[in-house]
Amino acid sequence: MEAYAVIQTGGKQYMVRKGEIIKIEHLEAEKGNAVEFKNVLAFHDGTTIKIGAPELAGASVKAEIVDQMLDDKIVSFKKHRRKGYSRKVGHRQELTVVRIAELA
Repeated sequence: MEAYAVIQTGGKQYMVRKGEIIKIEHLEAEKGNAVEFKNVLAFHDGTTIKIGAPELAGASVKAEIVDQMLDDKIVSFKKHRRKGYSRKVGHRQELTVVRIAELA
């Protein structure tokens, strides 16, 4: 089994492997920059697993920003029949696409 880590960013947790491309909550950084995630909750090196309480000390995951993008639009529509009430609201979440470079 190959190495993987569980990281936390943007209030969500992601299981990542080296070379993987994931979409995460928006990060304030330019395309092509390197980022480092310090909130590593678990790390599996192929034979043993280490679990933090809640984070692992000294563990980090390095990644490169591939793109900044908008997610698909989510539409919320409310209507009360025969009352003349309707409300339509849309939302597009900002996302950052990152490529995992190194698990340490």
